[in-house]
Amino acid sequence: MPEIVSRGRKPDVFACGFCHRADGPGGPENSNLAGLPAVYIVQQMRDFKSGARQTSVPQRNVDLMISLSRAASDAEVEAAAAYFSARKPKAIIRVVETDTVPKTYVTGWHLAAMKTGEKEPIGPRIIEVPEDLEQFVSRDARSRFIAYVPPGSIQKGQALVASGGAGKTVQCGICHGADLKGLGPIPGIAGRSPSYIVRQLYDFKLGARAGIGRPLMKPTVERLTMEDMVSLAAYVASLTP
Repeated sequence: MPEIVSRGRKPDVFACGFCHRADGPGGPENSNLAGLPAVYIVQQMRDFKSGARQTSVPQRNVDLMISLSRAASDAEVEAAAAYFSARKPKAIIRVVETDTVPKTYVTGWHLAAMKTGEKEPIGPRIIEVPEDLEQFVSRDARSRFIAYVPPGSIQKGQALVASGGAGKTVQCGICHGADLKGLGPIPGIAGRSPSYIVRQLYDFKLGARAGIGRPLMKPTVERLTMEDMVSLAAYVASLTP
């Protein structure tokens, strides 16, 4: 494990493995880096540094990535990218369609289930929580998650991915591969956090992600509703990475 991943470089460069975990699986609040193309990771760091990749939601932890990208050297970025790219992605998300979900609270940029056992309607939301909160906040790379999604959303998402929804979007497999596990420098999206996927689709649609990938993503997202994004994310998350 490179020094930049395990320890970072004080005072400006945090250890990549602290937020993204030692093997890169990340969590609902950030990206799963395991198995992503190294060239893609390097490009995202360049986009953070140039300001091309930002966020539509104020006070998200993207601000940390922007500041970190400006302090990290090219050699540090390339070492981290090569390391995470060589990690094998793992299935860590169980997608559950349901009308009701545990009541949750916000902690550390993600949701956690309350221990009261109370339930509430899911509505048009994705509710993604760690199976074991203490394990996850202890930065354990073996943490697993439950993603509660609205009933029928997986099937709706599958139809959008496969056909493009009669012109509503573009077939995802054209760029991300038939199995959605990536194609060349294009990242895999199978088995990724649905919370993360929705945020990226939203950011592409609103122009907060304006890097070199946006021209390809713009026709994909411009007609999508929030319900469409939830459905797409639910289906993608249900796949094996």
